[in-house]
Amino acid sequence: MPLFPDIDPNAIFLSRTDEEYCLSSFAAYPFYLDEKEWPTIEHYFQANKFEDKAYQEKVRLAPSPKKARQLGRARLAKRKIRKDWSSVKVTIMTRAVYTCAKTHEAIRHELVESGELPFFESNNYDYFWGCGRDRRGENHYGKVLMQVRKKLQEETSNG
Repeated sequence: MPLFPDIDPNAIFLSRTDEEYCLSSFAAYPFYLDEKEWPTIEHYFQANKFEDKAYQEKVRLAPSPKKARQLGRARLAKRKIRKDWSSVKVTIMTRAVYTCAKTHEAIRHELVESGELPFFESNNYDYFWGCGRDRRGENHYGKVLMQVRKKLQEETSNG
């Protein structure tokens, strides 16, 4: 078995922390969800780790996605992450990505126009959201992007 699995050479590799790329969770594309405006997908994702409404608001108002992520890290936040987090985190991320894409034409266009190319979150150390150093990670962020793309493509063709 080769060290790296075969991957489409045209696959789209991205970083969730690239503030310049519209498909990143750190990109500054505000959207409205759950009766609030969120500055980035990362703000929404990190805030939803917690049940404490005041702390969610602190995360939402963080001055940057990097700061929102820091506040969302439980050991740093000294806050308890919601009990169901492991079972809802992909859904939370999907809701944020979908809502953001529906809000911003640039994101919707980037997703729909990518056709069927696979997305990979290329974090060497993240084997849940990313593909990891050896590309054997679960790549959930890439999968979320592909799911949202499929839904947007279906909506466009049914439109």
